[in-house]
Amino acid sequence: MLLGIKRIYDKPEITDGKRILIDRLWPRGVKKGTANIDLWMKDVAPSNELRKWFSHDPSKWEQFKAKYRKELEGNKAFGDLLLMVKSTDVTLIYAARDTEHNDALVLKELIEEKLKAAGQA
Repeated sequence: MLLGIKRIYDKPEITDGKRILIDRLWPRGVKKGTANIDLWMKDVAPSNELRKWFSHDPSKWEQFKAKYRKELEGNKAFGDLLLMVKSTDVTLIYAARDTEHNDALVLKELIEEKLKAAGQA
């Protein structure tokens, strides 16, 4: 199983596997019919409060990561996503412009940690 991340505005590839949109809001300028999304998992996205607080401010990055990880503790959708990643190739799809400070990076890191702890990575 492979786990990747990609912006929704990037060209889909056959190697993406199951493409899962992990944003709470549908990306601007993208039509649902042509988005090449297999599943939209809004419930793994940061809460509206956290998303608005962070506002993609790099100076808040470390705090955002900690708060988002806390939100994911016990999150059923996160558990469902983890099960999917264990069984198939998955690409986490996000819309943020900032490729170095976004929720997909945190989510990927946490999934990889959980898989490693379970001896599956």
